[in-house]
Order: sequence, then structure tokens, then C-alpha cells
Amino acid sequence: MKIQQLSPKEKATDILTGIIIALVSIPISMGYAQVSGLPPVYGLYGSVFPILIFGLLSTSRQFIFGVDAAPAALVGAFLASAGVEAYSEEAVSLIPLISFFVAMWLLLFYVMKAGKLVNYISTPVMGGFISGISSTIILMQIPKLLGGTSGTGEFFELAEHIAETLHSSFNMVSAILGTLSIALLLISKKYAPKIPMSVAVMAAGAFIGYTGFAEKHGVQLLAGIETGLPAWKFPHFRMDMMSEIFTTSLTVAIVIMAETLLASNSLANRNGYKLSGNHEILVYGLCNLAAAFTGCCPVNGSVSRSSMGVQYDGKSQIMSITASASMAFILLFCTGFIKYLPVPVLTAIVISALMGAIETHLAVRLFRQDKKELFIFCGAFIGVLLFGTVAGVVIGVLLSFVSVLIRTANPKRSFLGIIPGKDGFHSLERNTYSVPLKGAVIYRFSGNLYFANITLFTEDIENSLHDDTKAVIIDSGAICSIDLTAADSIDSIVNKLKSRGISIYFASHIRELNERFRQLGIGYLVDEGRCRRTITAALAAAGFEAPYVLEETVFDKNEARISGNHNRPEFEWAFGEMAEEKLEEYTMTLIRQAAEDVRPTEEKLRDIVHGKGIWNGIGTLDQEELLDHLQTHIHELSASLDVSEERAAGAIEKRRLKLARRLENNPEALRAFRQHNEQFEKALKDRSPELYRELTDHRRETMERFRNENPDYAVLLEELFSREI
Repeated sequence: MKIQQLSPKEKATDILTGIIIALVSIPISMGYAQVSGLPPVYGLYGSVFPILIFGLLSTSRQFIFGVDAAPAALVGAFLASAGVEAYSEEAVSLIPLISFFVAMWLLLFYVMKAGKLVNYISTPVMGGFISGISSTIILMQIPKLLGGTSGTGEFFELAEHIAETLHSSFNMVSAILGTLSIALLLISKKYAPKIPMSVAVMAAGAFIGYTGFAEKHGVQLLAGIETGLPAWKFPHFRMDMMSEIFTTSLTVAIVIMAETLLASNSLANRNGYKLSGNHEILVYGLCNLAAAFTGCCPVNGSVSRSSMGVQYDGKSQIMSITASASMAFILLFCTGFIKYLPVPVLTAIVISALMGAIETHLAVRLFRQDKKELFIFCGAFIGVLLFGTVAGVVIGVLLSFVSVLIRTANPKRSFLGIIPGKDGFHSLERNTYSVPLKGAVIYRFSGNLYFANITLFTEDIENSLHDDTKAVIIDSGAICSIDLTAADSIDSIVNKLKSRGISIYFASHIRELNERFRQLGIGYLVDEGRCRRTITAALAAAGFEAPYVLEETVFDKNEARISGNHNRPEFEWAFGEMAEEKLEEYTMTLIRQAAEDVRPTEEKLRDIVHGKGIWNGIGTLDQEELLDHLQTHIHELSASLDVSEERAAGAIEKRRLKLARRLENNPEALRAFRQHNEQFEKALKDRSPELYRELTDHRRETMERFRNENPDYAVLLEELFSREI
């Protein structure tokens, strides 16, 4: 939502949220400035102009910029390896130069249009990355709850630092204050999320510090800072360390780009708007220029502060602009109260915000819906946690590409046949009544052909051949391209089948595939007419004309619809293994809706037996299955329509006869229809003898009436229902 589209109430909410973010940024920014090697006040300097620039120029409505964990930790590690003492004049001089070159790298990334890279990072990678970053920062902050200092590094270093804090500098009062603050914040987040409880907790903490209670019990307070805004100046260049600065700044720039793009895109996706990735990189560069010119360490997108903005229903860049103005006001007029703020209370505010950023909901969803995607999520999460930001992204992206490779190497494929009474060609695996053609194999391959899957393609074809096979038809509608390895294998199998007197055809593919055949040396398939526009045309070219001769297939009469083993063509196609359950749900929906329908009973009954509802126009065999379901619920149906069971049963049988009449000129379809009725009756008799007796009584009465009223149905009745009835 753009700022001009916000209501006055929403703008007021964003202003209040910006003030809260500024207050919360005080301990976060000061702490991470210290991690980078700067005096704490420089963290506040980095929370004025960089945030203002981001709020004015970014396309991200809800994300917040500022001094943050990953860049600060990388810069701090560089100082340590270079032997530069933290908080020294040398550090204060050197760090802005790193920020300057970070900005230069980011501006170069902008020129290179590197923002498009985020399009190749999947939701599980994003979710695992954000969760890993959030968890890492929480582990960094935990020692401050316990009376120690913030940790640095990855999981094992952080765990070691927590253990060391517990052993050497643990403070019980600090731990109690921090734990109580987290509990209060989490409870308020659940039961009163719109109340700015973090401000209240901060105020209570300041009161505890002002009274001297915190100092008396050894609870750390924030250090006092100087009053005034930062002075702008150009960083001092150090030619003796330029190589190391280049390397470090490049690493930091990559981290800033990856982390902020991923996190801000994740937030944008959740809230229904889009970012301009490349434009965002430009803004990151300008923000870091402002940080360099005000003496600050590199700045980055902040997951914790952004999460807090979302918690308080912030909707626009007004939050960033207000946060910047609020921090400037604090630096000019209100620095005195900062020295009374207890570190564990402020740390609790940061941790509570980060806990909301961990995407457990996405992990749960992936666990239920796609375990492979969950593996990618966990890979990115563990990668960030154990090896750092860049490694986590790389691991997540690599896992994504491996997943894509596995999917394309083993695409969906099936053999096709004909369902008597239905047009087209249907999967033999997913459609119970689909029957293969005698002498012809129809094979569908749903993916591009290349080196990783061509062996699967050729083996499927070779394993499908029988002694009487005369032709193989490839439904290549989903094949858009092939590579050289695939082309060579196709040429080989064409010649191999030709030696056995079997012709092979490709059908239904896009025109460009023919061009690809020519490019790779198998254009003769097109020239010889082995590439046809439709499967029907390919069959005709191979000498197969409709009506096709089908293989002799006898449906297993022991399979019972009532037990869920017998499936329906269209519902099976739509719902797979859930077809039985879904058709039962549909049946009950029709019955329930009939009770609420105010139309005449005859109209409602007619629509129900025709299956008219969400699934209007379902096929003959699906309708037959629906009639079976209706018969097993004859009591509910008659009650819903307020008619006798005899009348309802009569309508069902009449509809069944009309469906059968449609198939009189299609012996195969009529045979399948008849077998279905046999299966249904046997299953019902075995499972519910009482209901079976009721059904047969109703059917007997209905059949007798039909014989008298419609003599032309007599032959069909005998064919369909000549068993016990």
C-alpha cells in the first residue's frame, strides 16, 4: 500500500510503530556497533540517515534498515584478524572505509543487475535462511540476558560463549528480568498484539535502572552517550590494508544483498506486494554511503525490527522515516535516559521480535505437504546456523537445484489407453476403465528430454513392448526441448524398433521441437512423417483406425467400490487416492444442499441424480458411481427431499437406465458399466446385508414398474440386472 493510499488511522499507526522501532533500535544498534568494534554511539548514528534514505527510496513498504548482526560480526572479525583494537581511534577511522567500499560493491551489483538473482531462490530457501538468521541472532543475544556480553560467530562458537557466560558471569537478577520480560512480551503478543508492550517493558526497565535496583544487583545498563547528530566526513583511506579491505567489503556486500533481498522479499510475498530487486540494491548502496560518511559500520536490513513493525501493523515507509526522525530527536535531546536502560530487558525485546520471525509455520506446512521442500528449508536453516549467512544461502540454493534436477530426471510419465464411451486417451495407471490398444503402445512423457532422463525414457518404451506390438506413439505434448544425448538415444531406439518391425511416432508437441530434431540430426523423423500433430493422426499413420481394437481386459470383480479399491475415471484423475472420499463428500454435499433448496422436489431430485453441483457435467461412469453412493444413503436422501424411499430409489434407477441406454452402441463401455454394477452389489451385500436387501427390494419394484411403463427398456434391464433381482 502506497503512503498516499493510507487512511489517517493507518498513518498514525505507522508513526507510532516508527517511534517504537526507534526506541527498540537503541540497544540493538549500540550492541552491534560494539560487535563491529565501534563505540556504542555510532550504532545510533547508523540509525538516523541510512534509515531515512531507505524509507524515502525503497520499494519495500515494511522492511527496516539499520545496524545489524551479520555485517557487524564480519567487520569485527576483520578487525580482530588485522590486530586492530576495538573502540580505538584506528578502528573508528578504518570501519567507515569498509562501509564505503561496501557501498561501492553494492552499486556495482546494481549496475550488473544482480537483483534478479533473488528470482532463483525458492520459498523454502528464503524461509530456512530467515529462520537461521533469526535463530543465530537469538543465540547471540542470550548471554546478555544472563549477565554477559553478546556472542559472535556461528552455532558452536555461540553455544560455547553461552556456556562460558553461565560459568563465569551469570547474574540471577539479570536472568530473571530478561525471562520475565520475554514472557510478558510473548503473552501480550498472543492476547493483545496491538498494544505496544515493548515500550511499556522498556519504560519499566528504565524505572528499575533509575531507582538503582539494577546497579545494586549487578545488572548491566547501557552506556551513556554523547548528545548531538553525527558529523559528515569522507572516510580516511588506508592504502596499506586496501587488499584486505576489498576482500572484507566484498564479503559484507554479498551478505547485505543476499540477506536483505531474501528477507524483504519474504515479507513482501507474505503481505501481497512486489519489490524491485535491482532498485533495492541501489538503495542499499546509498544507505551504506550515508553510513560511511557518518562514521558508522555497514548497515543492513533488520529482521528483528521489521518483525516488530509487522507485529504492530505497520504498513508503509512512514515507519522508517519516523524511526529516523525519532532517533535524531533522541540524539539531540534525550540521551540522558539511555544510561538507565537495563541490558537484559532490552535484549528480551529483541529476542521476542526474532522469535516471531522464525518461520515455524512454513516448516509445519512443508512437513505436511512436501517433505523434499522441508529438506531444503532445513538445509538453508542449518547452513546459516552452522556455517554463516553466505554458506546458508549457497547450501539452500544448491539443494533447490538438486531438487529440480531430481524432478526433471524422473518426470511424470504414463501409458495411455481408451475408456469405452469417453473421448481421448487416458492414463492406464490413474483410470480403472482405461484399456490399452491392441498392437499399439501410447506413452506420455511429461518433461524435457536430456542426459539425466533419456535412459528412463528408452527403458520405459522397451519394457512396454509385446510380441504383437506394431507401433509406439509418444505423446510428446510436454516435451519442449531435447539435448544431444537425448537425440542420439532417440535415434538408437528408432533403429532398434525398426529392426523389430515396430514404428515409432511423436505426437502433439510444439512446432519448435521439430526444429530441435533437425538441429540435432534426427530431422528424418519429421521428413518421414513420424512427427504428427495429434495422437489420432499418429495412430492412423501407423495403420490404426477408430474404432480401435482393445486388449482383452477383465476388471477384477473382487475389487469393491464400497471398500475404496474401485475408482472413478474423472474423480480419480482429479483426486487420485482420495477419489473415493471426495465422491462421498460430494454425495453428502448434494443431499445437504437439497434440504436447503426451496425449489420443487421434482427439480431437486432430478438435479441430484444428474450430479448437478460443483461438478456439473461429470462423465457417465462417474455418474454411475454417484448413483451408487446415493443408494447407500437412500435414507438421508429421502429425508432431505421429504419423499418416500421408493420414489428416490426409482429416480436413481431411471437415471441408471438412461446412462446405460447411452452405451447401447458401445459394447465395451456397456460391459464395463455392467461389471461395475456387479461389483457394487457384491460389495454392498458383503458389507451391509440389510441395506443390500432394501436396495434390491426397491430395485425389484422399480424394475417391474419400468417393464410395464417402458417396454423398450426390457432387453436392457435383463442385460444389466439379471442376477438376483
